[in-house]
Amino acid sequence: MIKSLRRKFIAVAMSSVFLVLAGIIGTINVISFANVNNTANERLSYISENGGELQTMQPRGNGNFEDMTPPDGEDIQPPDINEEQQNKEFKTKFKNLSEETPFDTRYFTVTVDENGNAVSVNTGSIAAITEEEAQNYAEELAGSGKTGGFYGDSYKYTTIETDEGTMYIFLDCSRELSTFSSFLSASVLMSVAGLMLVFVLVVILSNTALRPVAESYEKQKQFITDAGHELKTPLTIIDANTEIIEMDYGESEWTESIRHQVKRLAELTQNLVFLSKMEEETTALNNTDFSISDAVYDTAQPFEAVAKSNGKELKIDIEESLSFHGDEYSIRRLVSLLLDNAMKYSKDGSRIEISLRQNGKNKILTVKNDVDACEIGSLDKWFERFYRADASRNSKTGGSGIGLSTAKAIVQAHKGKIHAESKDGKTVVFTATL
Repeated sequence: MIKSLRRKFIAVAMSSVFLVLAGIIGTINVISFANVNNTANERLSYISENGGELQTMQPRGNGNFEDMTPPDGEDIQPPDINEEQQNKEFKTKFKNLSEETPFDTRYFTVTVDENGNAVSVNTGSIAAITEEEAQNYAEELAGSGKTGGFYGDSYKYTTIETDEGTMYIFLDCSRELSTFSSFLSASVLMSVAGLMLVFVLVVILSNTALRPVAESYEKQKQFITDAGHELKTPLTIIDANTEIIEMDYGESEWTESIRHQVKRLAELTQNLVFLSKMEEETTALNNTDFSISDAVYDTAQPFEAVAKSNGKELKIDIEESLSFHGDEYSIRRLVSLLLDNAMKYSKDGSRIEISLRQNGKNKILTVKNDVDACEIGSLDKWFERFYRADASRNSKTGGSGIGLSTAKAIVQAHKGKIHAESKDGKTVVFTATL
């Protein structure tokens, strides 16, 4: 149990760290790419507004920028807007542009006609591409009908309409994308290295963190074991004294009640000790190869008479000649616990079914019974120690609340899984995979 708790602790800790790191690294890289994209869009927008040309800018007296060579030698702003307002609007719209922008921006333009054929090419602001390559890029995009986005690994493009046709403006973003890619790779590698370091630290420190829990659990198991052994003697004496009283004075409802309660307490003590031993990860099972078909049938068959005496029916469906490597005594006890639970809590006049099937390498043991009412869906909480779905019914049936816990411990000791569910709220199915 402690190893299982430790694994869960490590899994939860690492999942939390992973989610936090993924969130941080993801957010940073998304923001970084958004900045690259926004800057590229601003440059393309400015080039588009100037008809496919990137005008040279110089600082004004107030620290903003203007074109040195406005188109057609005219001011690009309407005469009714003053210079200060013009600068403000320019800076708001193109906040990522500076006086260095014309000198560090690499772009080219290609104009295509309505048939998608290139009619003019301008590669004067870039040296990494030929006119033929630029023409091929534009004609390919014209055929696809796309008007904007990224092209290849280096370029972002947009389109504008001119007198000659559609102009494709390609902006070289290779530098920015390379920087982004390098940062992304470095951040991912650092995150992985950080996760590995945290994993090592969590594994080392988890023993210290869980030591108080482990010590408490060990004391609890030791107490159960010691109490179980200590209770055997007084229970034996009470049973013997009751027998002597019956010999002297005869049987009565009082002596019968004493015997019944002694038997119930003895079974509870035995189950607690057995459960404690099964939950010990160091407990060695007496594993052998045996016929699980025979073991399940031999254990289930006596319950037919019990079911009949209680007005119920037990159907046994066992696949023959199935062998299993495990503790035969524990498997028989598992079958007995599941059937005893079904007998106690199934409604009057109902049918109880037990089946055993081979599924690949696994053996599937199923016990099904009808109930008056229960929750729909998973009922795995029933395997919790001392859990009672209905306290009044448990008191009538004499349930101790640890039978299903013991069944779960047996299955887990054999590296299997057990599950309980109800699909309609009226039928409960217990499935043990061994």
